[in-house]
Amino acid sequence: MNKPVLPGGDGDRIVDEPMAEALSKRYLAYALSTITNRALPDVRDGMKPVHRRLMYSMSLMRLDPQTSAKKCARVVGDVIGRFHPHGDVAVYEAMVRLAQDFSQRYPLVDGQGNFGNIDGDNAAAMRYTECRLTVAAQLLIDGIDEDAVDFRDTYDGEDHEPVVLPAGFPNLLANGSSGIAVGMATSIPPHNAGELIDACLLLLQRPEASIADLMERVPGPDFPTGGIIVEPASSLREVYETGRGGVRTRARWTREDDARGIYRIVVTEIPYQVRKADLVEQLADLIELKKAPLLGDVRDESAEDVRLVIEPKSRNVEPEVLMESLFKLSDLETRFPVNLNVLDARGTPGVMNLKQALVAFLDHRREVLVRRARHRLAKIEARLHVLEGLLIVYLNLDEVIRIVRFEEQPKARLIETFALTEIQADAILNTRLRQLAKLEEMEIRRDHASLSEERDGLNAMLGSDKEQWKLVGAGLRAVRDVLGQGTVLGKRRSTFADAPLVDATAAIEAMIVREPITVILSERGWIRAQKGRVEDPSELKFKEGDKLGFLVPAETTDKLLIFASDGRFFTIPCDKLPSARGHGEPLRLMIDLDDRVGIEAVFPHKAGRKLILASRQGYGFIMPEDEAIASKRGGKQVLTVDAKGVAVCLPLQGDQLAVVGDNGKILVFPLEELPEMPRGKGVKLQSYREGGLRDAVAFNAADGLSWIDSAGRTRVLAEWREWAGKRAGAGKVAPKGFPTSKRFRPKA
Repeated sequence: MNKPVLPGGDGDRIVDEPMAEALSKRYLAYALSTITNRALPDVRDGMKPVHRRLMYSMSLMRLDPQTSAKKCARVVGDVIGRFHPHGDVAVYEAMVRLAQDFSQRYPLVDGQGNFGNIDGDNAAAMRYTECRLTVAAQLLIDGIDEDAVDFRDTYDGEDHEPVVLPAGFPNLLANGSSGIAVGMATSIPPHNAGELIDACLLLLQRPEASIADLMERVPGPDFPTGGIIVEPASSLREVYETGRGGVRTRARWTREDDARGIYRIVVTEIPYQVRKADLVEQLADLIELKKAPLLGDVRDESAEDVRLVIEPKSRNVEPEVLMESLFKLSDLETRFPVNLNVLDARGTPGVMNLKQALVAFLDHRREVLVRRARHRLAKIEARLHVLEGLLIVYLNLDEVIRIVRFEEQPKARLIETFALTEIQADAILNTRLRQLAKLEEMEIRRDHASLSEERDGLNAMLGSDKEQWKLVGAGLRAVRDVLGQGTVLGKRRSTFADAPLVDATAAIEAMIVREPITVILSERGWIRAQKGRVEDPSELKFKEGDKLGFLVPAETTDKLLIFASDGRFFTIPCDKLPSARGHGEPLRLMIDLDDRVGIEAVFPHKAGRKLILASRQGYGFIMPEDEAIASKRGGKQVLTVDAKGVAVCLPLQGDQLAVVGDNGKILVFPLEELPEMPRGKGVKLQSYREGGLRDAVAFNAADGLSWIDSAGRTRVLAEWREWAGKRAGAGKVAPKGFPTSKRFRPKA
């Protein structure tokens, strides 16, 4: 059997290189391709390659706003066949987005048919829909056939495509962009084109203008779906100065009253990129899961415009309070991330601020202007050259006719007789006799003078930077007449406002019926809340092998604080605790608590109270109890501990603190020696050779130090000053009768 012959014959396709180097080279090539050809837009025209190819293909097909629309399938087929060797689905989805007025601030495709809606429904198949360019798209393409931009070979080398579009307005910021590449991403919100042009004109007048000056023209984004921007002005300025940050946007709503004295809230605008159907479902889930106690009902009454009707649970709830609670719980308020990561004119990715992006656009417009002027100048020079030849023909018309009729080589004879160039001779020979007869010297000279004047003006402009920038400004003013705020399309949609200071939490708590409960927490971590007070704990029932851990009297309006052995506080509203009909629920399902972490203290929060916290290491401090409130399931770390964990968590009362260690020694010192801090390790309370802190108690000096013995009796040590000393001292051995557990109070 003959061996198969490998391509090349000599193994020249086999490359011997380390695997790590081979992978790094190929992954780098993939990453660069993703960044430059898919994810990041160009700062000059704000386009990614697929969008640019769509615009160029539609311009070649003459799909102008004045012409009839063509099937989208025809455009998509042309794009993937000539310019974009990718799937038709991706290309059509890009086209659909360019046609959606709720996705694009200035749509670039005029779509006819079903192009999706704000509910998130998909567009119809491309064989059913039609498209053509919009006026805004024409402004981006204008001049592309006048050598305004560079072209490059397509993927198969059979055609050419533009590297960038001429871009008559700053499309990058006007329509925004988003994308994720390898190791970087971009997220740019839409803006108002009229405001951006005003900022560009300011830069033409004052190139040294600051970001603050530009923000007088561009106060913030302008989303296609409207809404109210509640991001502070200082934060927006930081976004535009750094190119990074975020913008908070809220839904726009109004109050409607009916005859029965009940009001409803009508939402007419929702935040950008929020699907209305998903928002309605989200609000309905809040009602079903009882996470929005102020919300009674929600329904969608939208037709062409957005109309979401929200009804309160009670007419006594203020609409501002209801909406503030929903802003926190739903996508009625969102934060649009800003990351102005783009490709510059050299194709290098980088984050730009507002001024850098506008300056890059203006530089591009100047280059387009200069290139179009040079293209026009070449056309004028060629026409003037032909006109000079035609003028010679008019002055010697009979001789020219004779040469053409009787000479065997009329072209050469014309060149020789009248000192013409080949271009002039060809123009004369290609001219019909009827046209030659109608030539008039004055008409030729008039055209020649007009073109000469235009040529001199172009030469003067090309030689003057000032004139070039002046024409750039004139072009932008013309675009402003089309897309400015005086037009229906250009009118600002998003407005600015400060978020009202409304305590929605207090309003929600006001809806909770206040009644006494008893919180029951077993040793194995099962928690429940029983109405009223538990008089006899022995009657409580638990799962087999479990028993009572903590019994805490509270009220339904309280917030339950749980202190863990790792130094974290957890907060659970008492109205959210499971009822005592069964054994309750595992506490670890309600908070993120590891099985190896124990519970040290459970008590209802009291505003303004202070706590004494100490670790087994013997370090502690005083903490305001308000600092213990945790807003997350993961709790709030307040006490720094080692593997030994927490020793003490008790309310601050009295003026003295007594501590006892594992060695049985007691030390008493004034509480004023403890610092007050929101979190940390604290200061040393007592010194130990071995072991650590066992317990502590606060008391008044006049009342004396007390403890509870093994029989449950309270013992008072009036002569406690014998154990008084300086903080961090070793202390003295406990007096006779002190519990063998070495605790002032029995451990719960």
